[in-house]
Amino acid sequence: MEEESLQFHEMGIDDRILDAISKLGWSQPTPIQEKAIPLALKGKDILARARTGSGKTAAYAIAVIHKLLHLKQTASEQAIRAVILTPSKELCSQSHKNILELTVGCSRDIKCVDISPQVALASQRPLLLEKPDIIVATPSRLLAHIRAENVNVKNTLEMLVVDEADLVFSFGYEADVKELLSNFPKIYQAFMMSATLGEDVNSLKKLVLHNAVILKLEESQLPESSQLNQYHIKCEDRDKFALTAALLKLNLVRGKTIFFVNAVNRCYLLKLFLEQFGIRACILNSELPVNSRCHIVSQFNDGLYDYIIAADETIVDAPTTKSESLNQKSKFNRLRKKNKEYGMSRGIDFYNVSNVINFDFPQSSDAYIHRVGRTARADNPGTALSFVSIKDNEKLQEVETALIGENGDDEASVFKPYNFRMEEIEGFRYRAKDALQAVTRSAIQEARMKDIRQEIFNSSKLQSYFDDNPHDLQALRHDKPLHSVKVAKS
Repeated sequence: MEEESLQFHEMGIDDRILDAISKLGWSQPTPIQEKAIPLALKGKDILARARTGSGKTAAYAIAVIHKLLHLKQTASEQAIRAVILTPSKELCSQSHKNILELTVGCSRDIKCVDISPQVALASQRPLLLEKPDIIVATPSRLLAHIRAENVNVKNTLEMLVVDEADLVFSFGYEADVKELLSNFPKIYQAFMMSATLGEDVNSLKKLVLHNAVILKLEESQLPESSQLNQYHIKCEDRDKFALTAALLKLNLVRGKTIFFVNAVNRCYLLKLFLEQFGIRACILNSELPVNSRCHIVSQFNDGLYDYIIAADETIVDAPTTKSESLNQKSKFNRLRKKNKEYGMSRGIDFYNVSNVINFDFPQSSDAYIHRVGRTARADNPGTALSFVSIKDNEKLQEVETALIGENGDDEASVFKPYNFRMEEIEGFRYRAKDALQAVTRSAIQEARMKDIRQEIFNSSKLQSYFDDNPHDLQALRHDKPLHSVKVAKS
């Protein structure tokens, strides 16, 4: 007989949080929430592995808010009692938003501040002097405030959360985390949330957790084939462009779509190519200011754009020749400020994404899982389509082996061939060839610099105006043509 699942109202959660949950339309907890919240309310340290989109953020947020409400009933003074660390500014913004949604009924009692934005430390000092109950930050940003003596949690910290824990060390935060821990009390409750459990997570676990309960849900890291269809097309680089134009112009790909490429230059190459077919798309990469990145994601979620081209920079975005490297270094030294706090394929909530297209095949099975995890979230269906060249065959096999091994099914193939005959797009091939020839290296560099300058202007110069005029922010679009090449008639 199947055991009945535990409902939110049966967990002893504060009524104000239950009201917020109801307003959010969450009828019942996800598996990770059902298991993690009761343990957290009992004071246990938790290491939880659950796939992207499984509700990990709400699992720790509900527990943290409930415990803070309980602590404040007997607290004699206001203090920072909870710290939430995430590896990227985008994830900080998302976690902060989720907490605000869950504290809508107790906002006077629970204050939460996101200090990840890269503004002057002094400008955030007044917020921190008010001692918000919860601070959301990247490890490096929190450490900077501690060093500036804007934050002191040595005697007040009760709870620590490390979200997307498997990225913390890979983003270069190991030294920051170790220094942070020396500024924390010896005893606190800690939660670590992760999509994978590897060596980095194990190392971090030893530093952060004490006698932790490890939750490994018996689920695959990607949804079942009934919810997520995974296809591949064998094609070389030139054909990728013709295929993309054909899929979009013939409406074979419908709905909100994220294209993943492996380098920043590839973002602009694909965008400029699509512009010649009258197809507009946004770009996301580590060079853009965080305000712009968060705004692009927000507008995409609101349905303003159909297509995002995202650089999943899991490999070095390096030029191919030494002379090109020197040339780029001089041109982009001031403009290019890639930061380790950018994470495109991980954790960020994109709403109602119908398709993920791996224009460039990912560099590892983990990268594949995190990219494809942007679609088929919750109970929504989704499609993942990967372009696979000859040099990608080994990586394709690696991904398939990892996913088959996880599901324990040695017979079924994870990938279905996409039934598309290349000869049927011969007309697009010729147009694609002409369009690609127009997208020269200089056109890409010009577009790249123009886009970065414009986004920096949008992000900094207009920030104060948009703070006062939020409705005008909707008029700020990020998919405008860059006009670096002549647009052909479609």
